[in-house]
Amino acid sequence: MAVDVERRSVAPIIPPVKPRKLAKVPFVELADGRLQGVVSSGSDVERVYVSSIGAGSHGLSCSTNNNRPCGGLRGSYPCKHLQALLDEAVLQYGADRVARYLRIDVEEGRSLTAGLRAHHEPSPAATVFSSFLRHLAYLELPDTTAPVPELHWFPSVGAAH
Repeated sequence: MAVDVERRSVAPIIPPVKPRKLAKVPFVELADGRLQGVVSSGSDVERVYVSSIGAGSHGLSCSTNNNRPCGGLRGSYPCKHLQALLDEAVLQYGADRVARYLRIDVEEGRSLTAGLRAHHEPSPAATVFSSFLRHLAYLELPDTTAPVPELHWFPSVGAAH
């Protein structure tokens, strides 16, 4: 009997659809009912933007990590940070999966952006930025094959079989 993936205690690791360059969009995820992530500023190496698109609502949010609004987000069209986030999500997850998650109806040959019914909908940047920082912390851990204490509740791969 096949085990339902949704009920497993070990999540399968899904490799990116295409390789991504992490300099522009170091963090992208489909989580909490949004496509969300961190996008580097094009003009200031010290600044990043926390951007998100709501699944279903297509609410757009973009601000710096300290909640200063993005100057390019006006009206119902995504700013360059949101467009970069969407482009990287397509590389990471594939256009079909992103469209399904965000509930975008896309006509053949059109971009995902064309299918958005977008509007401005502020979202808390702190939650997404905190998740990004948590992921960065794992990069600083020394290489080891020993269990990581804070991940002790994940069973080993062999336990899922």
